[in-house]
Amino acid sequence: MAFAAPTPIPSRTQYVLEAIKHAILTGRLAPGKALVETELAAQYGVSKTPVREALKTLAGTGLVVMSQYKGATVRTVDAAMAHEVYDVRLLLEPEALRRTIARGASLDAAGQALADADDAVDQAERSLANREFHRALYLPCGNPLLARMLDEVRDQAALVSTVAWSAEPSWRREAEEHRRILGLARAGDADGAARALHDHIASFVERAFPAA
Repeated sequence: MAFAAPTPIPSRTQYVLEAIKHAILTGRLAPGKALVETELAAQYGVSKTPVREALKTLAGTGLVVMSQYKGATVRTVDAAMAHEVYDVRLLLEPEALRRTIARGASLDAAGQALADADDAVDQAERSLANREFHRALYLPCGNPLLARMLDEVRDQAALVSTVAWSAEPSWRREAEEHRRILGLARAGDADGAARALHDHIASFVERAFPAA
């Protein structure tokens, strides 16, 4: 399905970036798929310049790999990559949630993200809602640097989830785990919520990509 360019476009590069990201995170552009600038420019009705800039940005977030010989391709996902990304989450995300709860920060955004996931009509919407749920837990932690570090691995974690869901759509189980985490967080149980979040992240990557 080709994207029709909206009019007016505030930023052609941003438009192309979001369109390619959407295609990657919904599996329409599969891991390892070559991203040819001329083809993408024709598809999105732009010149090669915004496509090139968008691919550079996506390479910076870990969704795209740039090679001197092969050009740009969608990043492949294997057990090593999945565990690398999720190891960062395991180290940082439970602590960020613990701090969010300790500060008494609002968890309304997390609750809304859960509702959005339940109402999602396709994998793309569900993936976006799941991303927003996790971000709503760590963003109010009170440490902007910690939040930014977690933001930096969001796209790669979403790519791991996309690949895993294509093999085994386990989102219902994850939704139940999300509800448990949020329930503990709303009850003020910082340690319990952090442990539940840690187990949730660890069990997902181990199920989807068993360690060798």
